[in-house]
Amino acid sequence: MNIDLSGRTALVTGSTRGIGLGIARTLASCGATVAVVGRDRDRAVGVAGEVSPTARGFACDVSDVASATALVEQVEKELGAVDILVNNAGLTRDNLLMRLKDDDWDAVIDANLRGAFATMRAASRGMMKRRWGRIINIASVVGIIGNKGQANYAASKAGLIGLTKSVAKELASRNILANVVAPGFIETDMTAAMTAEARETLSQQIPLARLGTPADIAGAVAFLASEYASYITGQVLVIDGGMV
Repeated sequence: MNIDLSGRTALVTGSTRGIGLGIARTLASCGATVAVVGRDRDRAVGVAGEVSPTARGFACDVSDVASATALVEQVEKELGAVDILVNNAGLTRDNLLMRLKDDDWDAVIDANLRGAFATMRAASRGMMKRRWGRIINIASVVGIIGNKGQANYAASKAGLIGLTKSVAKELASRNILANVVAPGFIETDMTAAMTAEARETLSQQIPLARLGTPADIAGAVAFLASEYASYITGQVLVIDGGMV
């Protein structure tokens, strides 16, 4: 299967590291022009240079609706119409429910759910006019099964799934597809800091007996962005090594 995204512009939030960076690299390797987005502009610009000669770096705090909306406008001005939107930016502020502060709840909901809403609303306008678009939101298996100490994170990812399913029905008549990728445990900076014992315990929960890689997620995103997925919308693709 040869995925060709030549002529397409992809906006990937939270793409200066981890899963987002893997997605940006894969989409670029398929021919897409990629907007690399992170909170720090210098880092985003530097990473964009590593991703592809045509990639550009943009700074944005997606938890702010005005900034997220302006991001889409800026990308469209500098790189052209956004054909593929990947909402990957997010954060965690874990704690048990009784200890969870209002600010920790709001920060996670704003970054993980409110930001996706803002970019989807902004990008869908142009997609509707062109009658083509791909929206791929990166959720988590935690949004499906829950996890103790992550009520705010689980709520944000479950909300992202519901948001995507609703938008998929709203935009289908304009040939705009909206889907969710829900990763399990993936090799990132966070898991790299774990002890060998903790990693082994984690791996034992996964039938495939290993953590996933950003490439595992990126391949699925590229597929959903391509014409091979032209009859798939409103779906949740779980990539977790069989854990859930």
